[in-house]
Amino acid sequence: MEAYIYDAVRTPRGRGKADGSLHEITPIQLATQMLEAVRDRTEIDTADVDDVILGCVTPVGEQGADIARVAVLNADYAQTVPGVQINRFCASGLEAVNMAAAKVYSGEAGLAIGGGVESMSRVPMASDGGAWAMDPAVAYKTYFAPQGIGADVIATKFGISRDDVDAYAVESQRRAKAAWDEKRFARSIVPVKDVIGQVVLDHDEHMRPDATMQSLAALKPSFAALGEEMPGFDTVALLHYPELEKVNHVHHAGNSSGIVDGAAAVLVGNKAMGEKYGLKARARIKAMASIGSEPLIMLTGPEFVAGKLLNRAGMSKSDIDLWELNEAFASVVLRYMQAMDLDHGQINVNGGAIAMGHPLGATGAMVLGTALDELERSGKGTALINLCVGAGMGTGIIIERV
Repeated sequence: MEAYIYDAVRTPRGRGKADGSLHEITPIQLATQMLEAVRDRTEIDTADVDDVILGCVTPVGEQGADIARVAVLNADYAQTVPGVQINRFCASGLEAVNMAAAKVYSGEAGLAIGGGVESMSRVPMASDGGAWAMDPAVAYKTYFAPQGIGADVIATKFGISRDDVDAYAVESQRRAKAAWDEKRFARSIVPVKDVIGQVVLDHDEHMRPDATMQSLAALKPSFAALGEEMPGFDTVALLHYPELEKVNHVHHAGNSSGIVDGAAAVLVGNKAMGEKYGLKARARIKAMASIGSEPLIMLTGPEFVAGKLLNRAGMSKSDIDLWELNEAFASVVLRYMQAMDLDHGQINVNGGAIAMGHPLGATGAMVLGTALDELERSGKGTALINLCVGAGMGTGIIIERV
C-alpha cells in the first residue's frame, strides 16, 4: 500500500494580535474554510473521507472540544466522517498529516485529511497550562526552561553569533518576499473570508521585508531577562550544560518565529481513490518519523529525525533535493545546517516562519505544502520536511514528486 498527497491548502498567515486581519475570524471558521477548499478543489464525495485529523497546540476555549470533528460538521462533510484533534506542539500539523498517511498505508483509510489550525490572537499561546511548566516537581526533574532559552543555548553551545542569527533572519525575509512577488505560493493559498463572504486576507501579513542588519541590531534580546533575572533560567541551563560559562542571548522578535493565525489541510489517499476521482497525485510519501530529544535545549530534534527518515527510506542525504525546516528560531536552522552539512541554498528557499509566522498547530502542514509547491515549481524530485518540537522532539516526512 502507498500513500499519495492529492492536495494541500493553507490560509495566509494573519498577524496574531488584536489588529491582525484574522483576529475576527474564529478558529472553527479557519479550519472549516480549509476543509471546504479541499472538497471543492478535488470534487470528492466527502463520504469517502475516512478521517480528518487536525493539529492544535492550545486546544482550549474556541479551539477546544475536538475542533476537527466540529469543523467536519461545519464544513458540511458527510456526518459519517470522524475528526480528531492532536497535539505534538509545533509539529502538530505535520504529525496530523503523518497520521492520515499511516491510516492510508495500513488500509484503514482510502482518503484522509491531515492539517491544523491555530488562532494565536484569540487563544493565547500556553493558555492551556500543563505540568511541564506549571508543576515545580516536574519542571525541576526535566530541567524545564522556555523555548527561547533553549534557542539561545543552541547558539551558545554551537558558536552561533548574534550577527549569524540576524543575517539568517534578513535572508528569510528577502526570500519570503521574492516568493510572494513570484507567486510561488499561489497554488496553495486559499484567501480567508468573513461570514458574508468578503475576503479579509489573501497574503501573509506578518512579513517585514524591509528588515536589515542595522534594524535588527537595534532590537534587545527577548529572553535575557528570563535567563538572567527571576526566575533565572540561565542557571537551569548551566546546571545541565556545565561546560558553558554563560548563555549568550541572541534571539529577539526579528529572528524568531512570528505569532500568527492560520490553518492548513492536506488530502492524502491511496491510488484507487485517486483513480476514482481522476486526481493526479502530487507526491508520494516515502517515509515518516518522530523522535524524542534532549528537553532543555529542546530544538535539536530535527537533525536526529532526519537521520531516522533517511534510514527508513533507504536514502542518503544526497538523494534529497530540497530541505524544509520550520524557522522556530534562527539558531535552530543554523545548527541543523551545521549538523547536516547543508548549504543555505538547499533549505527554506522560500523563507519561513521568521518572515511569515508560525501558527503553531498548522505550521507543519503549511511547510509541507510549501515544499510540495517548490518541488513542482523547480522540477525537483524529493524533499525532506521537518520541525523542532517543544519538550524535545522532532517530526519529519520525506516526499517524492510523481
